[in-house]
Amino acid sequence: MRIAFGAPFVARALAPLLLLVPLLAHAAEPAPNEVQIRIDERQYRAAGIEITRVEAEAGTTQTILPGTVSVPPQQLRVVAAPAAGLVEAVLVAPNEPVKAGQPIARLRSTDLLEAQRTYLQALSAERLAAEKLRRDEQMHRERIIAERRLLTTRADYDYARTTLQEREQMLALLGMAEVDIRAVRDQRRMVPALTVSAPADGVVLEVRTTAGERIAPAAPLFSIAQLDPLWITLQLPLAQANAIVPGTRVAVPGTPAQGEVVRLGRSVDPNTQSLAAVVEVSDGAEALRPGQVVSASVALRPNGTPQWRLPSGSVVRHAGQSWVFVRSSQGFRARPVVVIAETASTVSIRASLTAEDQVATRGILSLLAELTEVYGG
Repeated sequence: MRIAFGAPFVARALAPLLLLVPLLAHAAEPAPNEVQIRIDERQYRAAGIEITRVEAEAGTTQTILPGTVSVPPQQLRVVAAPAAGLVEAVLVAPNEPVKAGQPIARLRSTDLLEAQRTYLQALSAERLAAEKLRRDEQMHRERIIAERRLLTTRADYDYARTTLQEREQMLALLGMAEVDIRAVRDQRRMVPALTVSAPADGVVLEVRTTAGERIAPAAPLFSIAQLDPLWITLQLPLAQANAIVPGTRVAVPGTPAQGEVVRLGRSVDPNTQSLAAVVEVSDGAEALRPGQVVSASVALRPNGTPQWRLPSGSVVRHAGQSWVFVRSSQGFRARPVVVIAETASTVSIRASLTAEDQVATRGILSLLAELTEVYGG
C-alpha cells in the first residue's frame, strides 16, 4: 500500500530541519582566529594522522623555569683609578660591606702632585688678579685711570677665577675630598697620596688590584653593588611566552625569595629558542647570591580559559603562536593556544576547547604544511 503525502504536510514536516540549516552552516565556519584545513577521512588516514580526545585539567597554578641571579645595572658601581700611580694599600676585601665615603684604597700618584701644583699656581694668580682689580677700582673712582683699563683688569680677574675653579674641579675629579682641597689651599702644602673612597653603600663583589701594583688612569679597581633588590633572569621557552606577563609572581623554592616579572625580552636566543624574563626579587633577596643558578616557581594567573593536557607532540609553533589541530566535520581546524607547562611526554595548554574535541597527535607535519600555505609564514 502506498501512502501519498500532500505538499502542505511535507512543508510542515521539513520546517524544523530547514531552521537548522543556517545553524549548521554557522557552526561549520571557523572562528576568526582559526584556520580551516579541509581533508577527508581517506586522506588523513593515508597521511598517518592520529587523533586523541583532550583531557581537562583543574588548572596548573605554577611552572618551574631556570634562571640566573644578577645585580640590577643601576645598583652596580665600578670604582676606577682616578689617576695613574702606585697602589699603596688595599683597605677592603671581597664580600665586605662598605659605607659611602669609606676609604677602600690608597694611591700614590705623580698626576695628583702635578694637579696640586697647577692648583696652587692658579690660586696665586687669582689672588694677584683680585688685588689688582681692587687697586684699579680705587684708582678709577679717584679718576686716576681710564675705564678701559678697569675693564681689562676685570676681565683678567674673571679669567684667573675661572682657571682656579677649573683646577679645583680637577682635584675633585682625582678623588680629593673637599676638606683635603681646603687644606691644600690654606696650608699650601701638597700631599703625595690619594684616598679612594666607596661611592655608595654596598658590598664589595670584586677586588681587581693588589698593593704594589702600578695602574693606569681609569683602570677598574673594585666592583661594589647594592644587593637588595636583585634580579633573576629566567629562560622562558618561546612556546610559553604568552603565559607570563609583567606582574606575574615568582618564588624560589626553599628560600624566602619572592618577586615579580618586570620585563619580558623581545629577542629570542637562537641557541635555546627562549626569551629572557627579568624578575625583580624584592622580598628575601638576602637568600640569593649574584651569579647563582636557581629554579624559579612562576605562578600563573587564571584567566577564565579552560586548561587541557595533551601529548607533547600535539602542539606546533607557527607565525609566532602555538597551535593545535582540532578534528572537524570537514577535516581539521588549526586553533591558537597558550602553552602553560611542558614535560617530556605532555603539554598543558589554555584554549577554548570542549571535552568532546579531538586533536591530532601524530602525522601533523602535513597539517602544518597546510597551515603554512593558508596562514602564511
